[in-house]
Amino acid sequence: MGKIKDFHENTRKPTGFLGKLMIKRMNFRHSKVSAWGLAHLKLFSPVEILEIGCGGGKNAAELRRMFPPAKVTAIDYSEVSVAAATKYNKGDIITKRMQVMKADVSALPFADASFDLATAFETIYFWPGPLESFKEVYRILQPGGIFMIVNESDGENNAEEQWSKKVEGIRVYTKMQLIRILKEAGFSEFSVDQNTSKHWLCVIAKK
Repeated sequence: MGKIKDFHENTRKPTGFLGKLMIKRMNFRHSKVSAWGLAHLKLFSPVEILEIGCGGGKNAAELRRMFPPAKVTAIDYSEVSVAAATKYNKGDIITKRMQVMKADVSALPFADASFDLATAFETIYFWPGPLESFKEVYRILQPGGIFMIVNESDGENNAEEQWSKKVEGIRVYTKMQLIRILKEAGFSEFSVDQNTSKHWLCVIAKK
């Protein structure tokens, strides 16, 4: 059980060999919910994108593919994730259409109003706060900027309680909990979509 628990702990902050395995697993396992979330951005035309908690870098690559004129900045607080995302997006990094860097959402190293889109796929479960982190996202967004949260768990499935036992510090939020915290962080307009059969959740907040 100890090795299994150690493996699941790498969902929070991938480290070492088990972290590398977890990142590969996430790129594959989360591809469907990520594609579902990305479909909600079809009407937007962002120029500066911040992908927060980039993991293995697959979603950052998809954002570049969806929005060819845009520049993507992908961040993660795990060195293993940064290395994996850098390798995955080597071509876009060489052409300067993307940068991958180590950073923490609770203290984003960017000036105010630097981005017009920020995304978070399967990652806010572990964000500190999260009010303080959401305030940081609000700060770095331009007026009218969009913050999109995509979660595989909507907080309304009793089976999800198992993850709190497997992964220390994980917190699953309902749509109403997220909207309440986002409002407190400064966001004022919201769009919510749920896949009720799979318990997927997409929340789009506008600055």
